[in-house]
Amino acid sequence: MKTKTTPTERDRETTERRLLDTIGQMITESGFEKIGINAVASQSGVSKILIYRYFGSVEGLMAAYIRQHDFWINFPQELPDRSQLPAFLKNMFKEQIEQLRSNPTLKRLYRWELSSDNAIVMTLKEQREKAGMQRLTKISELTGYSLEELAPLATILTASITYLVMLEEFCPVYNGIPLNKDAGWKQIIEGINTLIDKLLRM
Repeated sequence: MKTKTTPTERDRETTERRLLDTIGQMITESGFEKIGINAVASQSGVSKILIYRYFGSVEGLMAAYIRQHDFWINFPQELPDRSQLPAFLKNMFKEQIEQLRSNPTLKRLYRWELSSDNAIVMTLKEQREKAGMQRLTKISELTGYSLEELAPLATILTASITYLVMLEEFCPVYNGIPLNKDAGWKQIIEGINTLIDKLLRM
């Protein structure tokens, strides 16, 4: 028998959603400089007590926003069969690029994450690492490549995509590729596709 959601649970879901929307809006509009417990409470209309109760801190709220939008934590673990794997991987990296480029708030949060080492951020990194290793293990089983062979390649691709997307507003050109134009990213995607084709040549 399905358990009915109580009003309290519904209220908490609504409040958490309001806080997550607020933190995203604040980061987009003002960056991190003006974000504090009082500012979040004032803009969201949610008491500081509830912010602490639901997220532990403002940092916990920001980590929850990242977790909600993080590409690798939320990307499905299911993989196609071996014959469809190259197309699947090409699309996966293309989606990573599109998500990061279209979400300036998430880019700012990733920069914040790189400079933070609190327990909340460490937990977030552990979740991402666990999801990544599960995916790599399945790809290893499908392709016959060892984890020792796949891990460096996956690391180079995923890390370079994240770095270049965060760099594009500060460095419009990298190795002759215009990072501030769609044509430049099309060139990067085509390069990734070439690497995948060479690695997984049937």
